[in-house]
Amino acid sequence: MKQERIDANQLELTEKVVSIKRVTKVVKGGRNMRFTALVVVGDGNGHVGAGLGKAAEIPEAIRKGKEDAMKKLIKVTLDENDSITHDYIGKFGSASVLLKKAPEGTGVIAGGPARAVIELAGIKNIRTKSLGSNNKQNVVLATIEGLSQLKAPEDVAKLRGKTVEEILG
Repeated sequence: MKQERIDANQLELTEKVVSIKRVTKVVKGGRNMRFTALVVVGDGNGHVGAGLGKAAEIPEAIRKGKEDAMKKLIKVTLDENDSITHDYIGKFGSASVLLKKAPEGTGVIAGGPARAVIELAGIKNIRTKSLGSNNKQNVVLATIEGLSQLKAPEDVAKLRGKTVEEILG
């Protein structure tokens, strides 16, 4: 399934810095300090993306991370009570994130890195569990991968040549 291109300029995006790491490279003259920023951007209305920025200063790394995230925006399919349409396990590397549909009033039950992605995507009711690796970058990317694989009942019905009622039971 091909992702359609989302124009980041038309969306009111907010950003959240998930992690900032100081990376050191040992060279002949001493140590080179650089910074890596993992940034998640979203509009709170079904669009979210994550990016990595690397630079000598923290603000520059965050700016680069935000630009990278804007290039990688995805559309998330939500149901009538601002939850996901079905359960799914997103995988990236050795990190897996279980995304479970939740009824109205549940709220966002998610750990740190996954919570940033889910809140910026505009999901109000969801339960998640981070499985496997707890590397922040891989958990964020596994969450985004899981959200991008979600399908609306209408799409599944059209693919199978059935009605939405037959799909939902």
